[in-house]
Amino acid sequence: MFQALPPTRYDLRFFIGDIPVRVHPLFWLIALLLGSSGDLLTIPIWILVVFVSVLVHELGHALAFRFYGIRSQIVLHAMGGLTIPEAAPLGFGWASVSPSPKQEVVISLAGPFAGFTFAVLVMLGVVVSGGTLLISRLFGILPLPLTAILPFGGNVPSIFVTMLLFVNVFWGIFNLLPVFPLDGGQVTRNLLIQYDPWDGARKAQWVSAIAGGVIALFALLVMRSVYVALLFGILAFQSYQSLQRRY
Repeated sequence: MFQALPPTRYDLRFFIGDIPVRVHPLFWLIALLLGSSGDLLTIPIWILVVFVSVLVHELGHALAFRFYGIRSQIVLHAMGGLTIPEAAPLGFGWASVSPSPKQEVVISLAGPFAGFTFAVLVMLGVVVSGGTLLISRLFGILPLPLTAILPFGGNVPSIFVTMLLFVNVFWGIFNLLPVFPLDGGQVTRNLLIQYDPWDGARKAQWVSAIAGGVIALFALLVMRSVYVALLFGILAFQSYQSLQRRY
């Protein structure tokens, strides 16, 4: 479900520095479907916001890989993005490079925190430009900047910036939840493996299955979001299935 799809002739390919990026056509389709409830003005803005935000997130992973001397490539696919480490030359061949559990934790956290850093820079840009940030509270718990008002360009720049803040903060928080294959699930797995090398991976799957189920119920009953409930319900079921197959 969250694996990179095979290349097609319609893929968009480009480089950021020396990091190759491939965008599968289904990425655009899913982004369009996620923004389908908007009007003709907000849908293209939403697609651009999703593209920029997912790319920033994956660049965080890619730069963390590079910090540890590992080259990687970015693939944007139907369910978001994936940063794939590349094989390194070894003698007369190539070898896969596996980061240590501690390095994996840093690499996993680098994606969401790249988004948070980007959101902070966007907020600073709003303030410096003379704009206004309206702070709301999500379910009375999490303070999130949900509305940006810019003093120029009409509604379009304000809508664009507001969506950027929403995606990079809200999606970043969800990505840190301890559910596979989200970054929070990867962090939980690597931390538990360090604490319990023999049984840490199984414990992480149980955490993922239970947390995913709880979040699905929360999304359905409190957030009133069928999409989020369905997503985390599927992830919880996949973690439970993995437990049944492997343990």
